[in-house]
Amino acid sequence: MATEFRHIIRIVSVDVAGDRKLIPALMGIKGIGHGYATAVVHVSKLDKDIKVGDLSNEQIEKIEEIIKNPTKYGIPDWILNRNRDFATGDNMHLVTSDLDLRKREDINRLQRIRSYRGSRHRFGLPCRGQRTKASFRKGKAIGVVRRKQQPGVKK
Repeated sequence: MATEFRHIIRIVSVDVAGDRKLIPALMGIKGIGHGYATAVVHVSKLDKDIKVGDLSNEQIEKIEEIIKNPTKYGIPDWILNRNRDFATGDNMHLVTSDLDLRKREDINRLQRIRSYRGSRHRFGLPCRGQRTKASFRKGKAIGVVRRKQQPGVKK
């Protein structure tokens, strides 16, 4: 390649180490897992063993465009992390802060309509049917608190 090696590359507003291979580097971006990273590399027709620091600016822009508009490049809907969005009804893939923001909006909507899942989120309890007798006990007052021993009195 004619381009020189770069140690830090910015992909979708995330700094990625240039010495990593392409798929693990993409997996370092929040919202991108192994399946989606493999699909992006396959659609972009790049070598999966290439180091990110060896990519040209055009290749990086192409990867960013595929991540932002996956259905335009033929990535199937079942790989995307946001199918049938509540507000728009579209299939999309969210990454980085967009993913966090949308997740928070969903939880707030559940709490606002007072659904069962929303109330479980509000109280910090599991909302997917797990048992709670022995698990999820961290951070809450549990059991009986021992009385403070008075000075000078022995049991």
